[in-house]
Order: sequence, then structure tokens, then C-alpha cells
Amino acid sequence: MASHSVAKGCGDPGVQTKPAQVGTFKSMASSNVPCSLLKDDINGNVLPYSMGKEGKKDQVDPAEQSLLNKLIRHNLVKNRNQVEVLQRDPNSPLFSVKTFEELRLKPQLLQGVYTMGFNRPSRIQENALPMMLAEPPQNLIAQSQSGTGKTAAFSLAMLSHVNPANKWTQCLCIAPTYELAVQIGHVIEQMGKFYPEVKLAYAVRGNRLLRGTTIQEHIVIGTPGTVLDWGLKLKFFDPKKIRVFVLDEADVMIATQGHQDQSIRIQRLLPKDCQMLLLSATFEDSVWSFAERIIPDPNIIKLKREEETLDTIKQFYVVCKEKEDKFSALCNIYGSLTIAQAMIFCQTRRMASWLSGQLSSEGHQVALLSGEMMVEQRAAVIERFREGKEKVLVTTNVCSRGIDVEQVSIVVNFDLPVGRDGNSDNETYLHRIGRTGRFGKKGFAFNMVDSQETMDLIHQIELHFDRKIVKLDTDDLDELEKMMN
Repeated sequence: MASHSVAKGCGDPGVQTKPAQVGTFKSMASSNVPCSLLKDDINGNVLPYSMGKEGKKDQVDPAEQSLLNKLIRHNLVKNRNQVEVLQRDPNSPLFSVKTFEELRLKPQLLQGVYTMGFNRPSRIQENALPMMLAEPPQNLIAQSQSGTGKTAAFSLAMLSHVNPANKWTQCLCIAPTYELAVQIGHVIEQMGKFYPEVKLAYAVRGNRLLRGTTIQEHIVIGTPGTVLDWGLKLKFFDPKKIRVFVLDEADVMIATQGHQDQSIRIQRLLPKDCQMLLLSATFEDSVWSFAERIIPDPNIIKLKREEETLDTIKQFYVVCKEKEDKFSALCNIYGSLTIAQAMIFCQTRRMASWLSGQLSSEGHQVALLSGEMMVEQRAAVIERFREGKEKVLVTTNVCSRGIDVEQVSIVVNFDLPVGRDGNSDNETYLHRIGRTGRFGKKGFAFNMVDSQETMDLIHQIELHFDRKIVKLDTDDLDELEKMMN
């Protein structure tokens, strides 16, 4: 599973003038990742994201958020919701599995699955894998939140459908960015650890091959533009021989300029009997419209997101005049409570930087997280916080979702989240304060109010969630202690 013929480097998308280097999957991945840390997007993507100036609101780029979720997640998300299955043929029997043995996998793949720590299929895998592994092939659209096992499912499907004796590309997977493609590759490499006959190649910028090359790798993973070049213009593989086509991160794909049209062009090159799988974490109308254009006659599987709840979170607001008052209130709260760890949200990088400096000067162990950091740097900061090396995490919106740290007992909105229309951003508010009160434990959320406009936001949030947010006087330590109990 390890070897492939792709070059190292960060240059032209698909052509070089000297032979490509041959190496292991791991050496390729580790040597190429630093190239992705260059500020120019290695895929040549135009992303709906602006680095902006320090004082501007930190925007969340969907591709970066998805990658961050993959980097920091150690276990599958626990999801108690029921899976909704819509079959292409409602009269055909509906199969689901409770063990991987029921799938009759090749022994070397089953060994790879168990080595990865999968003891039994996840909710989405129970229903998706029988469809993905079916003969004759069945097309599938699957939607479930990040961390539910979609990548492992389609990786297993591709590995299962490959015939190693045929020395040509049989499975094609496209992802929105170089980094996300590498993450998929890590999963395939781990799962195929005991199946070395299957080879893997990357169709991403920086992996350059000689013109006229016909690759023998069985699985190609890449970004849409380079995959299109490899299959159509440079003819490194024959699209008509593809047996399985996977489009991952569909919701991120359509948010990236050019990828939607490129994906459709790739799909049109494939044979009619090619199995087509589309995966997405969310399923807005735009994603559904795109999925219908890409995947003909699909089965559909949906797993609702495990909803965040406000039931275990006490919410308060504190009236302040300016940022220095907010900081004083924050210190009073921190001094009055037994706090394991705290997350503090700011609207801009400048405010986050100022606040982390103030807290550090007061002797607090503080970590700072914001949008100008590379995703790998953010993941390292989150890991340190998760391990308890810092007790306070000051962050912008780049950290409002997907982070589960059991020890977080308070969340502070130093700045309340505001939507583009100037009203409260209720979804972001829920994601932010949902970082506390996790795992059934009691949590506290404090909102700093410094103007009539922010007071209006508090009223909007109360109305939206039908929950009272209690006024708190942080100068009255007795009241503060009473409120907390």
C-alpha cells in the first residue's frame, strides 16, 4: 500500500523534465506537507476567505475547519441519532451490519481496520458499507457530521474494489484541498498497511510526472483541477477505467471557486457503470443540488448532527463600559470560581492578542488561537490546551466548533458574535458556549455587554433560544458565588 511514483516539491501541477522520485507514502506526505504551509494555496484555489487586517473579524474557512477537525479528533463522535436511509430501489432488501466480519472483507483489510482501532462499525458505517461494497455497484450520497467515520468507510470501499493484478488506476477520489487529500491518504495508508499490493498516487500540485507517463497506481487522490489535468490533458490515467469515484467534503467543495465545475467535468469523463460516492458534513440546498448533478440514481444516507444543548449551561451577562472593564470583570469571575479550564472568544485578532497579553501579565497560562495561524499550528495549540498545559484559551471564531475538552468549565464571550446583518449570530453563539457543559457536566457562559447594541444582542439571543440570560454584578463577590451555586 505504501509505494507510488510521485515527485516531491511545490511546482507545476503535472509535468516535469526529469524522472519522478519514488518513495513511500509516509516520506511523500511528510516532505510535501511543509509546501502546503506556504501562504499561497498549493492547489491554486481561490478560497472564500480573507486574511484581512488585524482588527477585522476572523472568518472561518470551511476547508481549514474541516482539516482542523480531522487533525484534533482522536475518537469518533458519539452520535445517538437514528440513521435515515432512502433507497434507490425501495423494494430491495435493506442491509446493515454490526460487525466488520459480516462484510466479508479481505483478511488483510480486516486486519488493517482493527489495527486502526475500529472495533465495530459506526452508525454511518453500519448502513453505508454494505451499499459501498455491493455487487453490482450502488451509488451513494452520505451526509453526517465530521468525525462519524465517513472517510474510513469510503477508503475501505476503494481498497476492496481494487484488483491489484490490473496495473492501472481503478479508484479516483477528489478532495477540496491538498491538505485534505493528504489526510485521506493517511487513512488509506493505515487501512492498507497489510495490503502492499495496492498502490496510491497523488494528483496534487507539486507532484510532477514526465509527459507521456501512464501511472500504474490503483488509487489516485487529488484536488479537482489537477485530477482533471491528469485525466484529460496529460492522460496519466484513463478515466474510462475508473471503477469507483469518490467526491469527499462536498459542502467544502462547492464553497471553493471553480471546484464545482471541475468536479462535474471529471464525473462526465467516467464510465456509466462506475460506482459514485459523494460525502458531505452538511446538506444545505446548494449541496443537495450539486449532489444530484454528480451522482445518478443514488441511495441516500443521512445522520443528523448530535445537537448541542443549553440544558447544562448557566448563562450570564456582565455590563461593562470598555475593554478594560471587561478585563476586570473577567478577572473577578476567574478569581471567584474554581475553574479547570476556560475558553474566551473575541471577535477580532487584535482584541484576542490584547487580551491574551493582559492575562499573561496577570500570571495566567494562556494559549492564543486565531486565523493567521496555519491549521497545523492551531491543532498543536488545541492539543496543548486539551492536555492542560494552558488553562485559558483565547480565540476568535476559528475555534467555535468541533473542540471537545472535558475540563472546560467556563466560556466567556468577550465580544458577542454578530452576523453580517448586524444581528446576533445565534448559531455561532450556540457553538461557542457549547464548548462547556459537555459530557453532562455543569458549565457557565459569561457575556460581556459594553453598549446598547450588545444589550440588544443579548435580548435577541434570549428570544431565539427561549432562555433567560441573568445579569451578574462581578464586583459583588457574594452575589457571584451565590449565582454560581
